[in-house]
Amino acid sequence: MIHINSHMMNHLNLCKTCCALLFFLSSIPLSLSEIRNTWVLDDYRTMILFESFGFSKHGHISISATNISWTARHENTKFNPSLMGFFVADVPSFRSIWNDSMHDRTFCALTSRYVKILFKLDHLKPDSTYTGSIEIDEPNEYNLVFGNCQPEVKVTMHVHTEMYNLKDGEKDFLSAGKTPLPKLYFFLFLIYVAFFIVWVIACKNQMPRVEKIHIIMGALLLTKCLKMICASEDTTYVRKTGTPHGWDVAFYVFGFFKGIMLFTVIILIGTGWSILKPYLQEREKQVLKTVIPLQVLENIVYVVINETGPATRDWMTWNQLFLLIDIACCCVVFFPIIWSIRSLKEASKRDGKAAKNLEKLTLFKQFYIVVIVYLYFTRIVVSAIGAFLNYRFAWLITVLEEGASLVFYGFIFYNFQPTEKNPYLVINDEEEENAAAQIMEENDDDPFEL
Repeated sequence: MIHINSHMMNHLNLCKTCCALLFFLSSIPLSLSEIRNTWVLDDYRTMILFESFGFSKHGHISISATNISWTARHENTKFNPSLMGFFVADVPSFRSIWNDSMHDRTFCALTSRYVKILFKLDHLKPDSTYTGSIEIDEPNEYNLVFGNCQPEVKVTMHVHTEMYNLKDGEKDFLSAGKTPLPKLYFFLFLIYVAFFIVWVIACKNQMPRVEKIHIIMGALLLTKCLKMICASEDTTYVRKTGTPHGWDVAFYVFGFFKGIMLFTVIILIGTGWSILKPYLQEREKQVLKTVIPLQVLENIVYVVINETGPATRDWMTWNQLFLLIDIACCCVVFFPIIWSIRSLKEASKRDGKAAKNLEKLTLFKQFYIVVIVYLYFTRIVVSAIGAFLNYRFAWLITVLEEGASLVFYGFIFYNFQPTEKNPYLVINDEEEENAAAQIMEENDDDPFEL
């Protein structure tokens, strides 16, 4: 009879906690850096966040609003365009403004002492064009917001925004704190190229022992290399021109394949496919059939989030959907590992090869723990640190995330490389009795059984 013990209950509770925390963290606006053109369609929100950007001294904000139209939600509504306009506020002040608006329905953000008005929609006509710019004298992270103190009026408009810092007289469209990213991504690209070359050499030297999983692992490294170089070029062009010149498309494409390859490798290693066994069981195939479509959907949602921006009415919903899908994928990949651990314990009772199975079992338990730590760190810890990190050190988030990924890749590629000393292929008969006794002790209190 299938049962879920206390360990699995704790694991499921951890997943629920992750979801709750990530939903909370998703309320933090992302820092966007490009020159942006945004359409606002029939929107009646009292505040519409367009961008968050970290400014150094002498930063600039430029904005233009065209094709402005409005529609009253009620026939007897008296329209006053001076109650609408754009303003900027630093992030701590914006939190105060947001709290005031939540507790007081009559509160108008445009009248707050924390805001700097760019312009109001005074004397609004259907063909009106409004432009405004401001220079930031106090370095900080600022939000560009449209305030509507007439929520009974829906607004439609096209908004063009530019945010940049001046460095040696030239425009830098990357948010302060993200300027090291182009060089950082290129450095990571070189690391993964070296990693890929070492992997190819290792596979070539052990050609008779190369399995299909090793080829897929090599493909994972290749897609990671391509993603890093595209990220470097993307941020380089954004920094210089404000637009990625198509590199974002390549970044999304290789990021899509990298995401699918990563979860596929974790699942296939967890099942022992092509090393422990040449086939997948039906339940393991179902895991792959679940995770791969989820990864496809997750990457589509990721593109929507990055290309639309927080001014889109459903942007927060897309963020929550993205995080929900990601957590679902993270939870699903644990099941094949647990099934393999259980199968190894059962096999040790039947074939008598306790020492060999103990080594496999130990490696699988280590793999299980490392996967948990990696996913927990990159999904929870990094996000939590980012929520409290000063905007000037935003690049540290990438360092933490990519550093954890590099360590994780190093672990799985080292432990599952095609070599004679691979624990999958070694039998230590001298410790057979001790191994059998250890396995029997672990069977008395099995935390991995489903």
